[in-house]
Amino acid sequence: MIVVEAFQWIAANLGTFTSAFNRHMVMSLISLGIALAIALPVGIAVARSPRSAFVTINVAGAARSIPSLAILAAAMPIMGIGLWPSVIALVVLAVPPLLLNTIIGIREVDPAVLDAANGMGMGRAEILWQIELPLAVPSILSGVRTAAIQVIGGAALASFIGGGGLGDFINAGIAIMDMPRLLVGAIPIAFLAIFAELAFAWLERSVSYRR
Repeated sequence: MIVVEAFQWIAANLGTFTSAFNRHMVMSLISLGIALAIALPVGIAVARSPRSAFVTINVAGAARSIPSLAILAAAMPIMGIGLWPSVIALVVLAVPPLLLNTIIGIREVDPAVLDAANGMGMGRAEILWQIELPLAVPSILSGVRTAAIQVIGGAALASFIGGGGLGDFINAGIAIMDMPRLLVGAIPIAFLAIFAELAFAWLERSVSYRR
């Protein structure tokens, strides 16, 4: 059975597998962290301006329609190959859902709540940190969940531009028609995506329940 053969290959080549797995995780976490650092401030800045929010949402929506492989392929002639070009391409992939959900989360805060906060004498920064962001957290986490799944899957394609990671096993398996080798990369990526989905969904529900 090819699944058993895949796990046998992992057991026999644990060092190689661990190195690729760690590379995949580092690439995904760095990309998601940079995307968060970009999307959250931008989303907060434009959320209360209808025109800016409209433009940003449409640009982010258009960016989401670009295939992952196309983003990675476009990064190669500009930035070359390796880890950091792959990270930059994955950041481009992760920013749109984070940006969209941040804007939506901020804009969905009840205006009556904001008026009450203004009436209590709270400043703009206080309203942001004590009211808007806490209420927007479930929506932001939903964006993080979507971005994390896209980054984990997109990182498999980073192998095409020398990014390394678990995608190397998939490419090798396809190249030499070795299905167990392909599953060595595909199965962990699927488990990582499922774990990210379940973990962020649980976190989102927990935050919503406490509100």
